[in-house]
Amino acid sequence: MIVHPIPPVYNPESEILILGSFPSVKSRETGFFYGHPQNRFWRVIAGVCGCAVPQSIEEKKRMLLTHHIAVWDVIRSCEIVGSSDSSIKNAEPNDIRLILNAAPIRAVFVNGKKAESLYRKYLEPATGRPAVALPSTSPANAAWSEQKLLDFWNRAISDALEK
Repeated sequence: MIVHPIPPVYNPESEILILGSFPSVKSRETGFFYGHPQNRFWRVIAGVCGCAVPQSIEEKKRMLLTHHIAVWDVIRSCEIVGSSDSSIKNAEPNDIRLILNAAPIRAVFVNGKKAESLYRKYLEPATGRPAVALPSTSPANAAWSEQKLLDFWNRAISDALEK
């Protein structure tokens, strides 16, 4: 059983919550979300925010918080082979009410199909909050170019914030 080693990023001004499934091996090594250089998350979020791609963990946190974005994962602990979401077993969810009670979250997003299915199984029943599924920024999602991801994410986040 592997326990999630990365604390959530949020503050009392966070309005958007983006949840992945569980940190990859590389993210667990680097100690921060989306640590694999080929994962397109940071480039897509920077594009959505209209700013330069952050490099350091501090720059990434600052960009998220400046743009009222919270980031965490659905799963607190699980059995997983490498970084393969499809191998996740015996999952225990994070309690996202920690963030929902501390910040005025207007929309919850999930990054990829596995995060979506885990969210619907574990967190939506507990919180009553639906989540908008976004296509995965993982390099394994080769069907989506970085530009196509940016366009979709930008539209989905903008639409959610206009409501």
